[in-house]
Amino acid sequence: MEPSTAARPVIETTALTKVYPGGVTALGGLTVTVAPGVTGLIGANGAGKSTLIKVLLGLLEPTKGMAKVLGLDCVKDGEQIRRIVGYMPEHDCLPADVTATEFVTHMGRMSGMPATTAKERAAEALRHVGLHEERYRHIGTYSTGMKQRVKLAQALAGDPRLLLLDEPTNGLDPAGRNAMLELIARIGEEFGISIMVASHLLGEIERICNHLVAIEAGKLLRADTIDSFTKASQTLVIEVEEGTDALAEELARRGMRPRVFQRAVLVPIGGDDTYDAVRDSVAGLGLPLSRMEQRRHQVEELFRDHDRLEAVDAG
Repeated sequence: MEPSTAARPVIETTALTKVYPGGVTALGGLTVTVAPGVTGLIGANGAGKSTLIKVLLGLLEPTKGMAKVLGLDCVKDGEQIRRIVGYMPEHDCLPADVTATEFVTHMGRMSGMPATTAKERAAEALRHVGLHEERYRHIGTYSTGMKQRVKLAQALAGDPRLLLLDEPTNGLDPAGRNAMLELIARIGEEFGISIMVASHLLGEIERICNHLVAIEAGKLLRADTIDSFTKASQTLVIEVEEGTDALAEELARRGMRPRVFQRAVLVPIGGDDTYDAVRDSVAGLGLPLSRMEQRRHQVEELFRDHDRLEAVDAG
């Protein structure tokens, strides 16, 4: 039986390598498969995220290796890929002296839409990103957050099957970042469009993505579901409103090897007895318990663990 189209990868790369003139390697044999959904492409600045996106769009030819987007070859089918993939670039690249409606309509026309369709799609996309009331203002009068929304609107206007968003929260304040992340998550849910979000901000990626592709120096560090990355560890986190040190001392007396981290006490989970001992200790000391739960790994730990292994190997 033919496999379901929805289950097919949206992106596939095999030994993908890009070496720039001068011998600078941006991608070093990257092999990864990206499933449908919202995927975070995470890595520090210079890790190869933007280079990968440009290769996927057929804008950069790889030195060697293979890349496919929605089953299309990125070298041979670049023009076709750009018709069905929406791209939000990282840098400010918007013309200041045209309105958002004019710009998004123009981008739709460039992707091959008839004039009337392009204008309708531009209006719809600008409404989705919250710029309906401001669509006739010149882009040069927009705030940074509004400009980011215009870039997202033009990526949406072509009715894409996949969105590639390069650092979409770049230059935004915390409130603006939250609004942009909520917007991206909503687009993924309401439109059913697969999205790859490139970012160096790990906490943001954890909030909105189903999958994660972590790269470093152009190489794959790990690709997995967010749940697998952040699965619960065998550590219990206990927070009390007061008496943290006293609780740690009591748990140590019980042989539980506690560790104080910020305002919490962390203890290894040795079974159900661990919970009973913590409960009895808190009650015996008369402490107000505010939280007790299994600690979850953060995505940052992936990079910290990798750095530690690199240091060991180098030694």
